This record gives sequence, C-alpha cells and structure tokens, in this order.
Amino acid sequence: MIKKNKSKKIIKTKKKKNKIETKKPIGRTNYKANVFKTNEEKVKIKKILKQPNEKKDYKVKDYVVYPKHGVGKIVSVERAKIGDIDITFYKVFIEKEKLTLSIPINQQSNLRHVSSINQINKAINILKSKPKIKRSMWSRRAQEYEQKINSGKIYELAEVVKDLNKKGDIIAEQSYSERQLFEKAYERLKTELEVILGEKAKIKMDKALKRVEEPV
Repeated sequence: MIKKNKSKKIIKTKKKKNKIETKKPIGRTNYKANVFKTNEEKVKIKKILKQPNEKKDYKVKDYVVYPKHGVGKIVSVERAKIGDIDITFYKVFIEKEKLTLSIPINQQSNLRHVSSINQINKAINILKSKPKIKRSMWSRRAQEYEQKINSGKIYELAEVVKDLNKKGDIIAEQSYSERQLFEKAYERLKTELEVILGEKAKIKMDKALKRVEEPV
C-alpha cells in the first residue's frame, strides 16, 4: 500500500512541473522581444547623433596641411563651371614643392588645419621617445613609413622621424632609401612646426632627436 501512494505522489508532482515549464518560456520570449526593441531604438539614436553635419571653413591666407604634399597656404577661393555644375574650390600653394593645388570645397576632408601648440609639443615628445626596432624586411617597413608620411597626421609623421633618426656617428650605417625617407619626413614635420614656432622649429627638433650636442 505504501508503494502505491508514493507512485501517485510522483505522478502529481510531474504534472505540476509540466505546467510550470509550459508557462516559463512564454514569459521569457515576451521579455526578450521587448529588450530587443529598446536596444534597436537606442542604436538608431546613436547613429543619428554621430553623423557629421558641419564642414570646416578655411579662409584665404590660412595655413593647411594636404596629406600627400604637406603644408600649404590658401591663396584664393575660386569658382569654375564644369559642364552644368558650378564648383567652388580652394587654391592652395605648396611652397616647398612650388606647386598650386585646386581642391574642391566638397573634398575638403583631405585638408586639415595646421597643428596647435599642444599638438606640436606632443609631437616633440614623440621625437624624444625611444625608436621602435622592427625586424621585418626593409621593403615592408619602407611602405609603412611612406603611408605614415602621406597620412597627413602629425603624430605618425613624428614616429617616422623618430624611428629613422640616426646620429652623426652611425649615419653611414643608413641605406640610401632610409636617408631619403627620413629627410622627407623630417622636412615635412619641420615645415609644419615652422608655421607656429618659426626658426625655433629646427632647434627643438634636433634637440629632441639628440642630433646636436647641447651646450654645457
């Protein structure tokens, strides 16, 4: 008799468990659906807020940096008609290369303002840091350095100058292509620093790179 009662109890508890199990998934699926909707709405709001709407406005006589050519000066803002389209563009004179570029205003993302004094000081601190020694093939490293030089970013430019810098006593160890890349990066960085620092630009760079002996 005891065994029969036990079996009945077991059957009853199983039925209760089955009822509970059928209710739980319904509540969970509804909850997940609500969470998904709220997350979806939040993502949409973030995307709208991140959309850039404002454009940079450059004026005549402003110094700007064009990634592939370095520092230039806006000499005029002109208009031209190509087919049925009116185009407004900046005339930018690159003094170092004696080159004048015509850059449409809708492509001004290629331009940037000359670095601020704080950015210049940070670039000088990069020159003071230890160079990164890479063991990869020179052809691959040269390509990476070239990309950094043409990126238009002052910090990446400073990194190339720092990594390729050689003191006078070991300059003979540098290959011709290394010297060319170093001089290109060095001159481009110096030209940008000169806009803010004037003649002190070269002195500060050489001091940071320890290319000249400091007076005792």
